[in-house]
Amino acid sequence: MEQVHSYSSTNDFSRKSVIKRGTVAGFPIFLGYLPIAIAYGVLAKESGLSTFETTMMSVLVFAGAAQLMAAGMFAAGTMFIEIVIATFVLNFRHFIMSMSFMNTTKRFPLKWRFPLSLGLTDETFAVSSLHKEEAEQKNGTYFYATLILMAYIGWIFGSLAGALLGDVLPETLSTSMGIALYAMFIGLLVPSIKKEWRIGLIAVFSMVLNYVFNVIWSISSGWSIVLATVVGSFLGVILLKEEENS
Repeated sequence: MEQVHSYSSTNDFSRKSVIKRGTVAGFPIFLGYLPIAIAYGVLAKESGLSTFETTMMSVLVFAGAAQLMAAGMFAAGTMFIEIVIATFVLNFRHFIMSMSFMNTTKRFPLKWRFPLSLGLTDETFAVSSLHKEEAEQKNGTYFYATLILMAYIGWIFGSLAGALLGDVLPETLSTSMGIALYAMFIGLLVPSIKKEWRIGLIAVFSMVLNYVFNVIWSISSGWSIVLATVVGSFLGVILLKEEENS
């Protein structure tokens, strides 16, 4: 007889109930992803990608900030290798999130842990971290799978909708959707700066580096982003290490 660790015996751990809880936890992410995914879809179509390519990028990549950045770089004529390296550097945090998630779900078979970790985003990881107790319960795998699927479906559906809208929206309106890229990064950056001012310093330093590399030294936009990100990360290691030691 399986033992329940965190919840009382009155709670329902049937597969249906666990899936319902995962749906409730994932629905806000589903709603939150729709407008950003639509903006990505419009921007991707504006950059020259087809509706199929725009949607398949969401199916295969499933990384909002990286996809928005890739679409912008594609529109700027950036080389393929530069886009790959830039998105790899941007998404490197997913390795950390995956390791943390793997540790939380160590009771799960590897056949569940591996595909679930592929579905992690900043938002699904944050919500999963708030529901660590589900990893200790019966049918806990279905909770995380449902949570991630809600986000995944919302992102794909929004991307497809944005790609279709990109064909009918006025050019001036669809072009202005490119601001979504900057809005997303600002939305990610501001809360971090409020918690730690050094992060703001790192961001400003990286922006200045990107300007120097791209405008003054005439390095392509793709490589300038990559170089500014890498150098800025080293500054982050130094500054944030000083914070820990202080």
